[in-house]
Amino acid sequence: MRLVPYDRAAAVRYAHAWAYGRNPRYYDYELLGGDCTNFASQCLYAGSLVMDYAPTYGWYYIDANRKAPAWTGVPYLYNYLTRARSAVGPAARSVSLAELRPGDIVQLSFDGLRWAHSPVVVAVGDPPSRETLLLAAHSEDADDRPLAGYDYALVRFLHVFGVYKP
Repeated sequence: MRLVPYDRAAAVRYAHAWAYGRNPRYYDYELLGGDCTNFASQCLYAGSLVMDYAPTYGWYYIDANRKAPAWTGVPYLYNYLTRARSAVGPAARSVSLAELRPGDIVQLSFDGLRWAHSPVVVAVGDPPSRETLLLAAHSEDADDRPLAGYDYALVRFLHVFGVYKP
């Protein structure tokens, strides 16, 4: 397994292209609990170009009914990206807001109990702050929305440090 760079520019281009639309290659889960993590996974895939087809604990999308829990579930995506083992696919670590880069992931808990939203970072201001960190998301579709525009109880920041490829 080799670690290669994550293509942040490709992830951000994808986020801007589909923030207010739906790529017909992917099912829209909006009416089934939300489409935010599906959208975040699509962006991550655009920047990594590899999926992990491991049953149960992988990260992949084949069709609406054949996908890994990590492709569409907020806590499952976090567990996948921050995994200890070096499996095929993007990998991330929890960081501070100041360490985020475009193409990274933010996760929000609105009630302080359950992680419920996964916007994608499209721009980081100088200096980085809640007002200058801009996000794209599905489920309340948004592009260039400041983190400060969300009313949340908890936030975590995931910096994609690379992509494991076979």
